[in-house]
Amino acid sequence: MQRAWRARTPRCGGGSSSPPAPKKPSPGGSCASPEYNDDSEEDMFGDYDSFSGNDSLLAQVDDLEQKYMQSVDFALHPENLEDKAVVEPASGKLHIQHSKSKELLFSATENVNGFRVKEEDNVWKSPDEQEERTQELGDFSLDDLPCSQQLYFEEVDASTQQANANAGDNHMNSGLGRILNQSFCHNDVEHTKTNNEPSQNIIADLNKRKSLKDHLKSSMAGNAKAQSLQISKTKQLKEAILSKELCVAKETIEASSVDLGPFYGLPSKVKDLFVQFHGIEKLYEWQHTCLTLESLQQRKNLIYSLPTSGGKTLVAEILILQELLCGQKDVLMILPYVAIVQEKVWALSSFGVELGFLVEEYAGSKGRFPPIKRRTKKSLYIATIEKGHGLVNALIETRRIGDLGLVVVDELHMIGEGSRGAILEMTLAKILYTSKTTQIIGMSATLNNVGDLQQFLQAEYYTDSFRPYSSNLERMDPDHLIALVTEVIPNYSCLVFCPTKKNCENVAEMICKYLNKEYENHRKKEKQDLLMNLKNIGNGTVCPVLKRTVSFGVAYHHSGLTSDERKSIEEAYSAGVLCLLTCTSTLAAGVNLPARRVILRAPYVATEFLKKNQYKQMIGRAGRAGIDSAGESILIVQEKDKHLVQDLISSPLENCCSSLLLEFTKGIQNLLLSLVGLQIARNFEEICNFMCGTLFGVQRKTLSKEKSLSDIIKESLESLIEKGLLKRKIMSEKEQKSSSNLAITQLGQAAYKGSIDLAYCNALYRDLKKGLEGLVLESCLHLLYLATPYDMIYHCNPDWMIYFKQYTQLSAAEQKVADIVGVPESFITKKASGQVIRRDVDIGVINRLYLSFVLYALLKDTNVWMVSEKFNLSRGYVQNLLNSAATFCSCVLHFCEELEEFWVYKALLTELTKRLTYCVKAELIPLMEVAGVLEARAKQLYNAGYKTLAHLANANPEILVKMIEHVSRHQARQIISSAKMLLSEKAEALQEEVEELLQMPTDTPEGLLTAATENHEATA
Repeated sequence: MQRAWRARTPRCGGGSSSPPAPKKPSPGGSCASPEYNDDSEEDMFGDYDSFSGNDSLLAQVDDLEQKYMQSVDFALHPENLEDKAVVEPASGKLHIQHSKSKELLFSATENVNGFRVKEEDNVWKSPDEQEERTQELGDFSLDDLPCSQQLYFEEVDASTQQANANAGDNHMNSGLGRILNQSFCHNDVEHTKTNNEPSQNIIADLNKRKSLKDHLKSSMAGNAKAQSLQISKTKQLKEAILSKELCVAKETIEASSVDLGPFYGLPSKVKDLFVQFHGIEKLYEWQHTCLTLESLQQRKNLIYSLPTSGGKTLVAEILILQELLCGQKDVLMILPYVAIVQEKVWALSSFGVELGFLVEEYAGSKGRFPPIKRRTKKSLYIATIEKGHGLVNALIETRRIGDLGLVVVDELHMIGEGSRGAILEMTLAKILYTSKTTQIIGMSATLNNVGDLQQFLQAEYYTDSFRPYSSNLERMDPDHLIALVTEVIPNYSCLVFCPTKKNCENVAEMICKYLNKEYENHRKKEKQDLLMNLKNIGNGTVCPVLKRTVSFGVAYHHSGLTSDERKSIEEAYSAGVLCLLTCTSTLAAGVNLPARRVILRAPYVATEFLKKNQYKQMIGRAGRAGIDSAGESILIVQEKDKHLVQDLISSPLENCCSSLLLEFTKGIQNLLLSLVGLQIARNFEEICNFMCGTLFGVQRKTLSKEKSLSDIIKESLESLIEKGLLKRKIMSEKEQKSSSNLAITQLGQAAYKGSIDLAYCNALYRDLKKGLEGLVLESCLHLLYLATPYDMIYHCNPDWMIYFKQYTQLSAAEQKVADIVGVPESFITKKASGQVIRRDVDIGVINRLYLSFVLYALLKDTNVWMVSEKFNLSRGYVQNLLNSAATFCSCVLHFCEELEEFWVYKALLTELTKRLTYCVKAELIPLMEVAGVLEARAKQLYNAGYKTLAHLANANPEILVKMIEHVSRHQARQIISSAKMLLSEKAEALQEEVEELLQMPTDTPEGLLTAATENHEATA
């Protein structure tokens, strides 16, 4: 039997293939058996110049329409027709049969399924034949259709099957039958009518229907114009399903329904990715409750607080994906430290690659201001507190703050911690004031005065006491540290928090001294590999302490380690190669390193007694969600500290208070300067209105009892005007009576755009101005001096013999730099020889030049170990200096971009920023741009042949594991995903630039003239 629609019958005589619609074979000719070919590259209409040339097909269509109208007439007036038969769609023809055993009723008022068949005596075909025919036509009918028709028939078929299930009827399943159903019948399945409705309604309904012939012409013409995509149909169908799920999810969220679809408003693929990348198969009850809160469905701001390790981050990630995929808006995620930003970029890049959004890092010297405006893909900006503030400023300035759909803030309690808290408060206050559509989500483990934060953020609050394990062991032990440690290692992990960095190293060595030698045999090969990796990082040198402790599975972790060392130790601990870390309090708020047992060696951080929120952060590392099923925390105290510890445990958490007033130049003055610069507020009244909405405004009665808010604002504005950062506009008398408008100066514009601390703003301007008088470019030493951060110079204690030795090794041109900045050779010589100095020399300049020597040595040697030994500094301090200099150099670059007189610095500082950021040979920089790839790993990749970003993005993880030592499959996949994300981001940026160049400008003279003419004609 010839199959309807799908068979391709070759033309008699061996010509090209016939069109998709079958033709009647000529009576005298012979034709080959039907062939089924892929039509992805064929002309749909075969030999025909147009579909109108296929008289056979159109004749059949007309014939079908006539037969159908007769059938409807039969349904309305059965007395007029007696011996009519069933309709059997087969090869595109209608066969009229006489059958008294069958009664066919056509219901013209039927739903989308079209014909309704009632068989009383016998079935039309046997069940086996019916099933075989349905399966045969159903499987085959979509094989060779164009992509646009496939999806169309899939939707029609789906609605047909649903209606069949409801009505219990049998319907035709051929491709032609579907077109008949779609053409002749209504699409509203809820309005099925009975057969005894008035005939005039049916006739009126039929008159509204479009001719099947016209419908076919329109559809086929559209298909002929459409270009056939050269991709697999399976992939297209998958993408269509994903797209449909996204649309359904978006509509559901907009409807504010509690039932959010497959996975909280997200495609089911997202759930699979959480299982694949995070190993999370099921959410905790509190997570489900939080995600289905009515306040979230109504897009209200939310603060949620749970104990550390309760799984807060997963909720945030789901909300982020909802906004990116369903809300189609950009998202900003603010994290406290650079290391956490890099870890999160590393973790979420895989989701970005799979789901089609970009992950952009804003930390250190990385980040573009303003960010590139994407035409298609949405961006997730992951930023530190400082970079997040700069990003928000740039979005407000370019009138794009509305593109930001969601802002997520981790460790919200940091809003009360010094200058960084002041910057975080400024960021959130600006978002609240300038964008009413941006949702803010804040999360923290330690919050006390939540009411103030709710009022500030205009937010709802959710909390729960959930922890995924029991943590009720908080003993006060006289010491017995060895016994406490050996109860859990090596099979489980343990963290020992120590007050100081030196104490970390001493405790690690002391523990190893008393451990049994059997501990060395646990994962011995991996420990040897770790030591070899640390040796490679140090160019043949390993820290003596680590050399003695790693073999026992013990290491220390503090800021004295280099970035590469710290990363290697963290990876080894996460993999179970290291089972114990002695660490400082910074680890508690840093990367995710959980433990079965957490021991606090003493209730101190340096010399200060432990605060409640610090204590909570530390013990929160015991047993992390999804990693450990149990956790214990033990606090070791001396007798003299017992009463303090009892107060600590029983006391409430510290209040979270605004730091805007305490951090004067980094706080309120910086805020007022940016408000005027961004034109958020331009006079005293508008500034007061804005300040009332800040956390400081909420807490002003308790924080400032001596001065009113208006007095504080007036004092700050006067100070900014005196510094030359703000000025009063010269206005008419009428305007002056109402209010004196404020304007920002060029220096003020440069200061807030460069994120320069206002305490150093004038000093930086003077140094740059002085540099123009005699900038030494024979080496980069003079530029390095200008890029050395001011806030590090007062913590520097130069070794004068080293200072003198380094000075004497400089060339004559480089020694001239010292003279220009104000450090004479005689001063260094007398200091080195121990002589008394009577001449007044700025100690800040002296220290800054010394730090410049350290940076200069780093750029020449590119080895932290060698430089730290040369200057007798800890390698962690040298690493921190390098990172701070890279960040400050980026700030100085933005500062200079706003001042025309400093144009010469722009190109010079751009290159210097890149060199300070990576501090490696030029060929390794493309690899180190990938999140999670540091110098040691970049060298391994480069030596293995992965020399470019494209090499890495197209790598095979299995081969990468074999070629690179000490890389797990998980790490290999993460590296490749991060490379793909970075490559995609760069390609998107270039594409955006191309489209912007090719875009027709809206303000061309011709366009303006045309618009003026149209307006004139409309007015006339």
